[in-house]
Amino acid sequence: MNVLMPQLGETVAEGTVAAWHKKQGDTVAKNEVLLDVETDKAATEVPAPVAGVIASVLVPEGKTVDVGTVLAVIESEEAADSAAASGGSEAGAAKAASGSSGKRASAKRSSRKAAKAAKARGRGGKKGRLRLSPVVRRLLAEHGVDANDIAGSGRDGRITRKDVLAFVEQRTAAETKPSVPEPGTRPASVKLPAEPSAKPSAKPPARPPAVSSGEATRIPFDRIRRVTAEHMVRSKTTSAHVMQAVEVDFSGVDSVRMPLRNDWRSRQGFSLTYLPFIARATCLALRDYPNINSSVDGDALVLHPSVHLCIAVNLNFEGLVAPVIRDADSLTVAGLAHAIHDIGDRARKGALDPDEYAGGTYTLSNNGSYGTLMTGAIINQPQVAILSVDAITKRPVVVESPSGDAIAIRPVGILAQSFDHRAIDGAYSAAFLQRLKGLLEEKDWSDEV
Repeated sequence: MNVLMPQLGETVAEGTVAAWHKKQGDTVAKNEVLLDVETDKAATEVPAPVAGVIASVLVPEGKTVDVGTVLAVIESEEAADSAAASGGSEAGAAKAASGSSGKRASAKRSSRKAAKAAKARGRGGKKGRLRLSPVVRRLLAEHGVDANDIAGSGRDGRITRKDVLAFVEQRTAAETKPSVPEPGTRPASVKLPAEPSAKPSAKPPARPPAVSSGEATRIPFDRIRRVTAEHMVRSKTTSAHVMQAVEVDFSGVDSVRMPLRNDWRSRQGFSLTYLPFIARATCLALRDYPNINSSVDGDALVLHPSVHLCIAVNLNFEGLVAPVIRDADSLTVAGLAHAIHDIGDRARKGALDPDEYAGGTYTLSNNGSYGTLMTGAIINQPQVAILSVDAITKRPVVVESPSGDAIAIRPVGILAQSFDHRAIDGAYSAAFLQRLKGLLEEKDWSDEV
């Protein structure tokens, strides 16, 4: 039985063998994990289609091959039975049948052993070595946890990120549980916690484990970080990056958003943020400035008829992806709010199809929840521009009126666009940003939510 490179999406034509969990000569049970396969957007485990013995491994780790390529050959139990049953003479057939019966019994015993071994390998692999993902290894090291103390909930008992975090949370709760002093003893003095700050800050990633003097902690890049690094370096060497920014007064957006905020959350289950308004305004502005909704092909600019909007999603500080909302220019603010929430939620759960990362024409990157002022984002190739959405905060601004200028407190934020100077010039980008600013400040948004 041939094991083939799987199709990991309609637009995916090839994949890379990331790791083999079996070698030639090993016995495998049906559906036991054979290898991990990666594309630039997704990763998956490839199970054994049948029980048997691995006759050959044809593609080594790290090699990229086309979909449908034979990765390995499994000599299955059924094949052995068929070969034995095709003997020529009656005596030969009887002998073959006898041998087949022995092989079948042996194969069944081997399969049972393989199934048990697979379950054990989910936690350890050969000679007790744990088969863990880079993310899990990092978390174990950061929190000083022994993997053998954790019961894995993943396939074949593999330890997942959630398993580690749950274990750490339980351990912390047990350590912080107050103890009851013995009768007649004087309780130790208790140090009161510091006064909490008025505004909670974003929780940073856990610090690396302490190491001895002169040593450093080395954390290998996981798949997402490795692919992101390659993509960002390629973008900087491909595009002539330029950044421009405008300051936007979001009072007009708030006049619609704030009265609906509580009702929206109670009905929809998530917050109505500024991002879908910005996404909608971006789509409308791209209609007027189509050269920005494009890609460079050699010495030509390819204009795209629809806006397929990428939304950058932070994977809990463990990587960044940019799934696509197709035909985003056909959606209202309400439709974009649901689409953004859906792809963000599924991206963090690892539930997106590889095709949902392909075909984007423009990207929004949102760092505003962390209080950033202005970000010069790197262009998502092969697009020609990306918009960074940073913090929107109340600021004093000058308001012009027929009776004169006045100072008012308004919600203000900076929108910064990085663009490819090969495709467009500064004046074109600036005109687009002014159109975007005008839409956000002057459009009546009441019919969009």
